[in-house]
Amino acid sequence: MKKILALCVVLSALWGSAAGADTPAQLKFMAGPPGGNWFALGGELADLWSKEVMPTTSVTGGAVANIINAHMRKGDLGFSNTSMIAVAQKGTDLGTFKTKSDNAKLLANLYTQYTYFIARKDFTEKNGIKTVDDLVNKKLAFRFATLKTGTGSEFVVKNVFESGFGIDYRKAFKEWGGTVEYASYSGGADLIADNHLDVFAFSVGKVAAIVMQIESTTDVVLLGMSQEALDKVGEAIGTVTFLIDPGIYKSVPASAEPVKVVGDYTSIVVRGDLDDQVVYDLCKSMYNNVEMLAKGVKDIAELDPKTAVPAKGLESHPGAVKFWNEASGKIQ
Repeated sequence: MKKILALCVVLSALWGSAAGADTPAQLKFMAGPPGGNWFALGGELADLWSKEVMPTTSVTGGAVANIINAHMRKGDLGFSNTSMIAVAQKGTDLGTFKTKSDNAKLLANLYTQYTYFIARKDFTEKNGIKTVDDLVNKKLAFRFATLKTGTGSEFVVKNVFESGFGIDYRKAFKEWGGTVEYASYSGGADLIADNHLDVFAFSVGKVAAIVMQIESTTDVVLLGMSQEALDKVGEAIGTVTFLIDPGIYKSVPASAEPVKVVGDYTSIVVRGDLDDQVVYDLCKSMYNNVEMLAKGVKDIAELDPKTAVPAKGLESHPGAVKFWNEASGKIQ
């Protein structure tokens, strides 16, 4: 009996020590800016985890800052984009992350993230624009906006142009006689509706209310990309190709072809030295309450144990890997 007890103690110590056995009295969850899905879902998760796992507070954050703060232990976990976590871990974009952020690990892919390039229909018809490739190849003077630097949207948009087409959009668009602005989702929607923008680019879920809002006030076109450009972006930052299916949006009617866009995931980044059991319990609590969480933010219903932690491309937290493997029936 004593030998069995001793073995249990050793196994318990090994499980806890894998991530430094760091169990704080309270968790700090870094969400997103006020008014968005991340802010709303962050509050719901903090309340849930406070009841079922341990005290958790939700604070505002951003996709880039949340990775950096998790790496530096200024926060415990928060929302980001999977492609950004992979790039931060590898240290291949020091212009964004300043240093290799290898203490930032993936807790879970939550739901798909689509990058939309929405253009006014009068602009596309006047200039013969059907794709993002056309925007670049024609070198037109046009009015462009995306979300502010430091957001997941701007990170992906920047890499679309840098990796997919070999240009710095901030310099190139101005050299061609155009303009570049940074706006919120609602601000950009107003600008394109008021004819102060020609193209507005951002990342959001598969069925996005903001896209429908823009379509309700303005005739627009959703610009796709060539597979060649999509593959180049994927090679650089780990994104994939998603399709905007016909019939979801007014601007992609049932009679149209699917629109190819950059695909990513909204995910949760967690500091790698947070205790494995705590991370396991966070994943379990979140997964067991997906239906409740989806009442506030529908996209979270996409959470799937089979895609929560990818097999390659970036490092996931051991506690998360253990839970999602169990939940999906995978053998470790």
